[in-house]
Amino acid sequence: MPKKLSNVLTPLAVKNAKAGRHADGGGLHLLVKESGARSWVYRFMLNGKSRDVGLGAAGPDGISLSQARDARDALRLKVKAGIDPLDERQRKAAEALAAAQVAQVAGMTFKGVAETYISANEASWRNDKHRQQWRNTLASYVYPVIGELPVAEIATAHVLKILEPIWQDKPETASRIRGRIETVLDAAKARGYREGENPARWRGHIAQILPRRSRLTRGHHKAMPYEAIPAFVAKLREREAMAALALEFVILTASRTSEVLGATWAEVDLDNALWTVPASRMKAGKEHRIPLSPRAVEILEAVKPLGKASLFPANKSGKLSTMAMSMLLRRMDVAATVHGFRSTFRDWAAERTGYAHEVAEMALAHTIESAVERAYRRGDLFAKRRRLMADWATYCASDGAAGAKVSPIRRAVA
Repeated sequence: MPKKLSNVLTPLAVKNAKAGRHADGGGLHLLVKESGARSWVYRFMLNGKSRDVGLGAAGPDGISLSQARDARDALRLKVKAGIDPLDERQRKAAEALAAAQVAQVAGMTFKGVAETYISANEASWRNDKHRQQWRNTLASYVYPVIGELPVAEIATAHVLKILEPIWQDKPETASRIRGRIETVLDAAKARGYREGENPARWRGHIAQILPRRSRLTRGHHKAMPYEAIPAFVAKLREREAMAALALEFVILTASRTSEVLGATWAEVDLDNALWTVPASRMKAGKEHRIPLSPRAVEILEAVKPLGKASLFPANKSGKLSTMAMSMLLRRMDVAATVHGFRSTFRDWAAERTGYAHEVAEMALAHTIESAVERAYRRGDLFAKRRRLMADWATYCASDGAAGAKVSPIRRAVA
């Protein structure tokens, strides 16, 4: 029967040992790699299986021989008691990791998750206004209530505390805020910061508590009846403000405010009466060619001598503010919104012209709903749209607006 080893190694032997495995006795082994790296390993038998558990590096900067023997002796007592040291170590490591994750989740606030989400996704959002709205609405309505709360603890009551005070008076804002809260909480769940259902979910949840928006408001921008357009345009042309020219251009092109105010001269071909809005600035993410009526060209020729990059610059620098045209409508005591003029154009095209539905829809840069129709219509009906926009410009200039001219702008006026 082989003699059992007991404390065979010496400090000098540990220092000079060659590559290989060197037993000290009682299950303690010194492992030496070809590189010279040394470590201690305790080998034990439990339930008929042999297992190794590392004790750490050996040497002057690691565990000494006496420390390794003490660690071995402590582990031998556990093995005699039926405890697997390796399983115990793995369990403790898992518990420590779980505790660290719990601490991390507990410290992860809604604001922290929201800011991370915005930073990760804002580059893909179409315009600065969308980014600003995300940050502003969260800062104004959400953060004061749940910004510093652990995201894992946010419940329906918290969401309702934010939404209920504004659901009746500011339905559009409230609806967008709810959607943004839902998105942030979904992102938190995907990152493992919370579990369970999303308390901001509309369908089957918030919808059972708060009334639908359709019961509160149509949610549409107020539009001017097309019958009132000629008289309004006539009054608009009496004003020499830059905002008035921009607003008339919006009306004539049936464009969105952001498309007009963000336009640059690089997008305009005056010789061919064409304005091409790049896909990056379009809501549908697709390039949009807009035929310019003679009146629209006249407006651009009036502002071009200003020599600015934007078609409609502000007084000091940059482009005109998004509020400039809205404030102009307010000063003119007009209840309609700037965006509502697109609806005015659509109503006029449907009720007063014989142009096909899809021609007017393409003029508004709307996506054609039918997939079959989209497949068969790959063009943009540009020639027909040019006639449509020319007819619209003629209608806008009828009656009181007829014959009005625009004087060249010598400086940008707010």
